[in-house]
Amino acid sequence: MYAAMPPATSPTQSKIRVVVAKPGLDGHDRGAKIIARALRDAGMEVIYTGLHQTPEQIVETVIQEDADAVGLSILSGAHMTLVPRVVDLLREQGIDDVVITVGGTIPAEDIPELKGLGVAEVFTPGAPTQAIVDFIRGATAGRRHPVAD
Repeated sequence: MYAAMPPATSPTQSKIRVVVAKPGLDGHDRGAKIIARALRDAGMEVIYTGLHQTPEQIVETVIQEDADAVGLSILSGAHMTLVPRVVDLLREQGIDDVVITVGGTIPAEDIPELKGLGVAEVFTPGAPTQAIVDFIRGATAGRRHPVAD
């Protein structure tokens, strides 16, 4: 059986570029890898940073890779320290057009504060990968990339 190939991009369009990052000391990355694969399988270009990234390293990767979105996967409970730092560093660099998402074990009471900081969406355990794919497509639509079918 043959797998369907993603649609070819024309010279005037390019793939949505997403950095998937694991900030802090959290050593568990299975979920981040599953999300990275789902985004890739949906036709996006995914840059996975690996474990134990500092906010500075993540922002540098976003800049170097000219990313459209960044997904921060945090299971350590340090989201209220790490996410604001990433957001602040992006703003310091004049980057205000990158969609920021957070995934992991995030208490419901912290979600409004994260969104108030500029996080576009928070995905908690059990979020369907298709919902994440659809959100990234929708949130980046009209930036540099057409929405894929």
